[in-house]
Amino acid sequence: MKAAFWHGARDVRVVDVPEPQVQPGKVKIRVAWCGICGTDLHEYMAGPIFLSVEPHPLTKECAPLILGHEFAGEVVEIGEGVTSVKVGDRVAVEPVLACGRCHACKSGRQNHCEVIGCFGLNGGGGGFSELTVVSEEMVHLLPDHITYEQAALIEPTSVALQAVRESSLKAGDSCAVFGTGPIGLLTILAAKAAGASPIIAVEVSEQRRQMALKLGASHAIDPTQTDAVQKIRALTNGGADVCFEVTGVEPGLLGAIESSRTGGQTVIVSVWEKPVTVSPNAIVLRERHLMGSFGYGKNIFPAVIRLIAEGRIQVDELITKKIPLSDITEGGFEELARNKGHIKILVSPSAK
Repeated sequence: MKAAFWHGARDVRVVDVPEPQVQPGKVKIRVAWCGICGTDLHEYMAGPIFLSVEPHPLTKECAPLILGHEFAGEVVEIGEGVTSVKVGDRVAVEPVLACGRCHACKSGRQNHCEVIGCFGLNGGGGGFSELTVVSEEMVHLLPDHITYEQAALIEPTSVALQAVRESSLKAGDSCAVFGTGPIGLLTILAAKAAGASPIIAVEVSEQRRQMALKLGASHAIDPTQTDAVQKIRALTNGGADVCFEVTGVEPGLLGAIESSRTGGQTVIVSVWEKPVTVSPNAIVLRERHLMGSFGYGKNIFPAVIRLIAEGRIQVDELITKKIPLSDITEGGFEELARNKGHIKILVSPSAK
């Protein structure tokens, strides 16, 4: 079978490898679609970042590794003891690898596992392969009316829903989303589903601002042309109830903090490459709240599946291109690197 392996920065190779074998408690899946995550792109451009170059504590594997963790497909074989799915079932995969033994895992916060890993980054296999094998507990059944393309966005939508759920946002609260890449746009959708109003997007890309408006933002601000902080304060009578920072750059974080009302909240969703400088007075003098949200807990995937199935979160607009696995480098990673208008590129290992 074909699979895409990360060997180094700008070195992803699609090669023939033996078909993985099913073990007890495992499920073999024929991958239909797998999304290229921002993390995948960072690993391609400048990795290793999260990708294992030393054996991971849970998988005992290291690079070269198969990439891909946003995926869905059809069950083609099950191992001994598997009871929750059968051959022919349509499923999405929750790719978090956790020990199940530490305090975080036992409290339902697998996203804070002491030795957390990710299928498709830290070994075990990956979604950029024709067939892959995962543990039964990672598999979620799909309703018939969710397409495989939509299902490939369940994983990143879970990141956004976690951020909204962990925040103090309530129906009718105002919110601002700084940065409207894939996770930022999904945060807009999640905030909309939670009843936020108004929702204000802050983004330098014209294409992504237009996408934010299309998905439910009431306003979209270009911070290079308009003072975003003053504009948000004017639109919300003094500041947004909750601001979500999804830029990963210092001006985005500072703008989000300053745009929140007195007693308001800023949720940092980005994962940062380097430290930034924040004035504590911006938080203390307005009694603002600052928190982080990382990944998602154990109960988020089922909630996202329901929201997509009910049409409460509509992800189709985020899919800007679909390609076969053979084109993953030039038509996928390189295309995302040079064309910032793309939101989500999906890869089909099964397409020829």
